[in-house]
Amino acid sequence: MKTALTTLLLSLLLLSTAYAKDPFARWESSIAAFEKADKKDPPPTNATLFVGSSSIRMWNLDPFFPDLKKINRGFGGSTIADSIHFFDRLIQPLHPSTIVLYAGDNDISRGLSATQVLADFKQLTAKVAKSLPGTSLIYIAIKPSISRKKLWPVMKEANALIAAYCEQLPTLYFADIATPMLEQNLAPDLFKKDGLHLTDKGYDLWEKVIAPLIKKSQR
Repeated sequence: MKTALTTLLLSLLLLSTAYAKDPFARWESSIAAFEKADKKDPPPTNATLFVGSSSIRMWNLDPFFPDLKKINRGFGGSTIADSIHFFDRLIQPLHPSTIVLYAGDNDISRGLSATQVLADFKQLTAKVAKSLPGTSLIYIAIKPSISRKKLWPVMKEANALIAAYCEQLPTLYFADIATPMLEQNLAPDLFKKDGLHLTDKGYDLWEKVIAPLIKKSQR
């Protein structure tokens, strides 16, 4: 028992050391799994690519977008910087017609400022413009949530900065899902028990905002 516990502690120490040296190492297994699956069963090109953190990973897209050619590449807990780092493996090879991104929530939870989130977003959009010219990107606003209510002022600022930036470029769209969520006063039935992740009712609200933008982006 003591030997097993010692082994576990050593493994955790080695893992934390690896993460400290390479903050992106934690996602390697997830990205490799995507690559393995895509090699076995190639996904469609010119599809709508949903990418970002757990709000994307946990979204069962089929009931909400039944007629849309789509790919889900959410990896829970990720930030905009993670999508930048893995861009050449996660996004570029799929050649999507439209990218739907949800990220920024975890970024601010980990201490980033609104201006830092905007800077990362600009860096990601620059990569899209260079490697995937003509591909549109829809940014889903950082959602207000029950569990991260104290962070809302910074999230609101980041949303405003990104929304203003999206207005400057014809291939960028801002999906304001925050306003209708706030109009419902962050109703508990929009969220799972953790007060952070969405229920189907929450996703239904998102779909009503995002679906028209997907159609608009693909005209």
